[in-house]
Amino acid sequence: MNVAVRAALLVWLAGVNVVTFILYGVDKSRAKKGRWRIPEKTLLLLPLLGGSVGGILGMAAFHHKSRHWYFRIGLPVMFLLQAAGAVYLLAR
Repeated sequence: MNVAVRAALLVWLAGVNVVTFILYGVDKSRAKKGRWRIPEKTLLLLPLLGGSVGGILGMAAFHHKSRHWYFRIGLPVMFLLQAAGAVYLLAR
């Protein structure tokens, strides 16, 4: 993998993790106020697209979605799969 692709991937991962973390906080705030919520599909799609660290940190920081097994188990599984993929790509 060349340097430009690695840099683009790092920028993507940083961005998607920041956005994921922020959206978990926004959704928690909206839940407390009884307002329109961010769909769970969106809150699961972003970690799937590389934002698993942001999702895990958002769950911990905002105490959000921690009761749902598919978040509690799914996000760490996504992270482990993504980490394994990163190790594989970097080792090539």
